[in-house]
Amino acid sequence: MTALGTTRRDPAAAWRHIDFLLVGATLAIAILSPLMVYSASRTSLEAIGAEPTFLVVRHIGFLLAGAAVMVVAASVDYRRVRDFTPVIYAAVCALLLLVLTPLGSEVRGQQSWFQFGPLSLQPAELAKLAVILGLAAYGSTQRGDLDLRRLSVALVVAGIPMGLILLQPEVGMLLMIFVPMVVTILLIAGARPRHLAVLVALGIFGIVGAFQLEVVADYQKERLTAFLDPTGDTQRSSYNLNQSKIAIGAGGLTGAGLFQGSQTNLAFVPEQPTDFIFTVVGEELGFVGAATLLFLYAILVWRVWRAAQLARDFFGTLVCVGVLAMLVFSIFQNVGMTMGIMPITGIPLPLMSYGGTAVLTTFAALGLVLNVHMRRFA
Repeated sequence: MTALGTTRRDPAAAWRHIDFLLVGATLAIAILSPLMVYSASRTSLEAIGAEPTFLVVRHIGFLLAGAAVMVVAASVDYRRVRDFTPVIYAAVCALLLLVLTPLGSEVRGQQSWFQFGPLSLQPAELAKLAVILGLAAYGSTQRGDLDLRRLSVALVVAGIPMGLILLQPEVGMLLMIFVPMVVTILLIAGARPRHLAVLVALGIFGIVGAFQLEVVADYQKERLTAFLDPTGDTQRSSYNLNQSKIAIGAGGLTGAGLFQGSQTNLAFVPEQPTDFIFTVVGEELGFVGAATLLFLYAILVWRVWRAAQLARDFFGTLVCVGVLAMLVFSIFQNVGMTMGIMPITGIPLPLMSYGGTAVLTTFAALGLVLNVHMRRFA
């Protein structure tokens, strides 16, 4: 009883410093998500004679599992997670390698998935956390000073999983999420801006070379460039974009009403439960609903940034910065592509899009941020 009483009175106890705003915003988005997934999927499922609640029931299961993962990620002291980072990193790299073998499954020209009956696993999503933890663990040992030699080591840490992802090839996720996320972490970790500028220039040169040498498949080129010139789209890659714009525009100020969107009910927007879930929000909840969702994301971003500032050590700061970059670039990319200001990629909207691995990864990342915030006095 004495020890228990001491714990209850301890002002540094982790449970006393739970970020309820972060948790609340996360739960609010997660509660809205099944409604949008159901609206986006029921018509298509009914058309093929399937149960209209099939996807939403599975999605709710993913969300509940993700919430449990978030609790676990917040409960284990993040400094112990740092000790196990090499194991986590090696395990994810092994999965990225194995998915390229016959054990992996090819979906839409990408060897990116493990299929386990009705369930699937995408190692590239897990690689986001592995890269964040790997760079944070290494960067925290360098006292904020990444000279050229140390930067080279950090680039190897990030480059191994990124190279394996390129082989799948998951080009959109690599260019739009991993590259800016890695640059952000390295900048905060102490890399010289001039070194990063040279790396960005080399990266642009490499991308142009990959396009010219046919390393990137034609359909991927079309998807990545269709937003720049929809009239030059020979493979109808801009169809998604056009339908997306129509759906969002039809929502007006207050939207057509839940489950009442015509574009959504007629299944005119392809991949709507996953890549284009934001169009359901725009059409059925209108500008008010879309702005509310973005406001919830803004709260998440603010609280993650605050956790980075308040972190007790540099490892915690870098972890939060990595998660911050992952969220910001994912949200901007997904929402931007639905409105035609970003390339069309298969990047999901965090906590909203249907999918298992992405949902679990996002919850785990937010759990680590919550962990850092809770233990800033420990």
